[in-house]
Amino acid sequence: MPRPAVLDYTTDNCSLVRAMQVLGERWTLVVLREVFIGVRRFEDIRQHTGIPRQVLTDRLGNLVDAGLLAREPYQDPGARVRHEYRLTPRGLDLQPALIALTRWGDRHLADEAGPPIEFRHRECGGSVDVVPVCSEGHHLPDPRQTVLEIGPGARPASPA
Repeated sequence: MPRPAVLDYTTDNCSLVRAMQVLGERWTLVVLREVFIGVRRFEDIRQHTGIPRQVLTDRLGNLVDAGLLAREPYQDPGARVRHEYRLTPRGLDLQPALIALTRWGDRHLADEAGPPIEFRHRECGGSVDVVPVCSEGHHLPDPRQTVLEIGPGARPASPA
């Protein structure tokens, strides 16, 4: 087998590595899932997920700092001002990734009764899945139909 050409390039600027620096901590995707499904207030997120208070504080702060969530103030009568969390356009762009990860879990890790949540199209009620589509409109349901090519931002690796 020939040596993969990608080995001639560094991974220092890899987009996946950069994404995982933001998303790779335990609980981060769970927090995003909660906001996607409409659970936006700190205490509601904490109670629904069981995330420890300090961990949730850290994850929400990191997601706000990364531009995925925005804090919006609210105030219940007689209470102090608090914040709820809303997805930014940058955060909304993660929806296909969250659906894909959830669907993978549904196929390989769900209980025998089936998945506990399902993504549905708001208008028709159809099940939502994520299937890669090329720029020419071809659906690529088999991962072997996709190849990796060196992109314009690739940087040559330093000689070993």
